[in-house]
Amino acid sequence: MLNLKSKKGQSTALISGLIFGIASLIIVVMISFVIVSTLTDTDLLSEGRVTTTVTNESCSINSTGDTLDYYSADNAVLSSFSILSVMNTTSGATVGSGNYTLTSGVITNATAVNYNDANVTYSYDTYTNTEISSDSMSANFTEGIDNVSSKLPTVLLVAAIVLILGILALLLGVWHKMRMGGGSL
Repeated sequence: MLNLKSKKGQSTALISGLIFGIASLIIVVMISFVIVSTLTDTDLLSEGRVTTTVTNESCSINSTGDTLDYYSADNAVLSSFSILSVMNTTSGATVGSGNYTLTSGVITNATAVNYNDANVTYSYDTYTNTEISSDSMSANFTEGIDNVSSKLPTVLLVAAIVLILGILALLLGVWHKMRMGGGSL
């Protein structure tokens, strides 16, 4: 038959093992988060980007604006779009850079003059497959953290209930062992 000391040692080992396991899990998750965040936030993976030049794309430069065809291209780095030249096809004259603006892939006129028949030459970069994989991994990792953190109050509540029931069971066992409650003054 087991005595009280061996049961106490078992419960202490169980509790310390649970605490060590949970602490280890938290540390591993934090280290993983730092590694993924570092890879995503730094431009370590951007060296393989390919620059693409689009020549003489037909567009209208007016107050309404015209969206560049490749602005919505797969893997396009939206911040990399740069207009190299604009030519008014009606007159054959080059349109100066002060006469148009490029905002979110839409080229509009910056002056009162409209160029309804123009050709634009521009360049943009495309993300590498490694960057896309890293971004996807970061998004999945962040979504997983969000899912776990939304469940954390429930897990803590269950852990608190188990702890309280464990303490009550321990006290009940000690009470039975000491045979308290049957004595008189």
